[in-house]
Amino acid sequence: MGTSRRKFIKISALGFGGVAVAASTMESLGVNAYLEGLALENSLEKLKQTATYCEVCFWKCAGWVHSDNDGNIHKIIGNDIDPHCNGRLCPRGTGGVGMYTDTDRLKKPLVRKVVNGEETFVETSWDEALTLIATKMKDIKSVYGAESFGLLKHGSPGSHFEHLFKAYGSDSIAEPAYAQCRGPRETGFGLTFGSWVGSPEPTDIRDTKCLVLIGSHIGENMHNSQVQEMSDAIDNGATIITVDPRLSTAASKSQHWLAIKPSTDIALLLAWMNVLINENLYDKEYVEKYAFGFDELKAHVQQYTPEWAYGVTTIKPEEIRKTARIMAAAAPATIIHPGRHVTWYGDDTQRARAMAILNGLLGSWGRRGGFYFKEKISIPKYPHPPYPTPKWGWEEIGEKYPFAEMGITNELIQASIPSEENEYPIKAWLVAGTNLNNSIPNKKLLEEAIEALDFMVVVDTMPMEITGYADVVLPECTYLERYDGIRSATNREPSIALRMPAVEPKYDSKPAWWIAKQLGERLGLQDFFKYEDFKEVIAWQLKQMGTSLEEMEKIGVKKFPRESGPMYLDEGQDHEFYTDSGKIEFYSTALESQGFDPMPKYTRHPEPEPGYYRLNYGRSPMHTFSRTVNNPNLNDLKSENDLWINPKVARILNLKKGQYVWLENQDGVQSSFPIRVRVTERIRWDSVYMVHGFGHNNKKLGRAHGKGASDTQLISQVAIDPIMGGTGMRGNFVKILTENPAKTVEV
Repeated sequence: MGTSRRKFIKISALGFGGVAVAASTMESLGVNAYLEGLALENSLEKLKQTATYCEVCFWKCAGWVHSDNDGNIHKIIGNDIDPHCNGRLCPRGTGGVGMYTDTDRLKKPLVRKVVNGEETFVETSWDEALTLIATKMKDIKSVYGAESFGLLKHGSPGSHFEHLFKAYGSDSIAEPAYAQCRGPRETGFGLTFGSWVGSPEPTDIRDTKCLVLIGSHIGENMHNSQVQEMSDAIDNGATIITVDPRLSTAASKSQHWLAIKPSTDIALLLAWMNVLINENLYDKEYVEKYAFGFDELKAHVQQYTPEWAYGVTTIKPEEIRKTARIMAAAAPATIIHPGRHVTWYGDDTQRARAMAILNGLLGSWGRRGGFYFKEKISIPKYPHPPYPTPKWGWEEIGEKYPFAEMGITNELIQASIPSEENEYPIKAWLVAGTNLNNSIPNKKLLEEAIEALDFMVVVDTMPMEITGYADVVLPECTYLERYDGIRSATNREPSIALRMPAVEPKYDSKPAWWIAKQLGERLGLQDFFKYEDFKEVIAWQLKQMGTSLEEMEKIGVKKFPRESGPMYLDEGQDHEFYTDSGKIEFYSTALESQGFDPMPKYTRHPEPEPGYYRLNYGRSPMHTFSRTVNNPNLNDLKSENDLWINPKVARILNLKKGQYVWLENQDGVQSSFPIRVRVTERIRWDSVYMVHGFGHNNKKLGRAHGKGASDTQLISQVAIDPIMGGTGMRGNFVKILTENPAKTVEV
């Protein structure tokens, strides 16, 4: 950031209490010892078994940690009775121990100081770091109001800091998981069925007869129970239809791969509706009983014929008709999967609406093999005083997006840039569990906002890029070393899972609940933290639920009977949906009242100029976003990403398999690091593809630094969803450079 007062500082050896040892023979032996431990099944009997649920991704599979008396973790296995994993962890879950053993972890609290005229990080005590943060929080509150201190969070640590911030008086809270990931589908399905999709998604894949995946990469995103159920569905003869410009793992298991032209998904969805309605293939009884606005929808889709869609999507009319008929023949045991990362082109809520409407036409919501009625059990709130009422918060910050139901990260970031129009100024951030540099598009805006802040705290387990901009860095211990809130998530039947520390925190790291409590007490908020250890909170909650900490330590997961009624609608049963009309809304009166299209329409989106290719990105089954690339166990499985290029493009540009290239986007933004070419027929000629989360520029990430390219770095054009504020990120295009444009690599 040049000569800015908040320049990026490499977390140096000074901040780590000495030079870190590079990958060495000793480290190799350590990794081998871990792998050797995996093979020693018989030795598990001698080890301590501790209940946990995974933090490597949001699926939060429950498992058992096996450790010895010396604090060495030998193995993590799935909990057999957990509906999230059925006793089987994915590669990330079994490799989670690498988060604990990673020698690159943050080890001590760090404070930005000037030493010999240069800004650097220096180690400090927890007391000094926490006192400094609390003093700044008091100052911000007295001058600007508590509302001006923003929280950007992700994962389990976020809930502890959210409690602190609400007690402090701030509801200026946001997380990338909403505006950069799943927000549009929650709004789109909520407007249609009156229910968020939630997580895990209530897709009845194990009993489905037809599963339709639209840019949803099951098998690469490793949503554990869905992968298992999809495998079972395939064995049971279910038809898989995958719509994707890339032959993903899921597409390779499909009977039908529709290699759609990117950005035209709504056109295909509308054409499918046209076929279902005009050929009388939709579920007439279901629609008549439960749906609102069918006549309007029927008239609306007449213009969207398969022949019209062919010219837009490049999918032949006969293929559109054939797949629509297959869906209808399998209905209601048909699932148009809502996807997860759905912030693509800026009209993403409307695309989610189209997917929801298609499910409604097929009669799949509340039907076996379609979508079941989910249920979760409520966790009792540990007693504390009422939170103070802030003057403003995330709702006011995002007020121009009327259907936003959570804080919008990009709006909170924008509110951090001073301007006369800014009614809700954010002056400071606490960032917990999210590497904003790799999750927020438009790096220029992010850096401008960070530069304007009065104060910034980052809480993380690793020296991610965002830590380099902080005033204070706090080392959080990993999920294997701490208590966290009881897991309760929607599923076929309610269940809870316990996370407890399997080993003592390494180095001088601390759990988020402890950090939040310490800050709360320094702020005079003791009444909100009336416990010495978070274990007391969990024990109290479990007692209220008719169980105990002692029982949960033994079983890890506890199931409860359903109380909300059956998972599926009975034939002809009356049912009221939580929408304005009480029905499934094909025609949305709520959208219409706010000036939006009540039914989805196809809108043409920008396309690449000659010589440029649409930048598509996705997930690896070995990694979760950017957070696991440095994990020694998972890095061994995949250490860098590749650039998928169609052979036609490779011939034109004379590119070879394994060659390293650089990328430059439509705004002249260049990749800091090269990426290896993969020539494959599995990608359309007008697109390229890479796995998200690579290309780290912090040298303290010893395994991840400089490996592969960062897709986020190249996303400088963002199409904002006007309905809920999501950031559409798939409207960026790159050209391929065979020589390093900078000649020097950013470090």
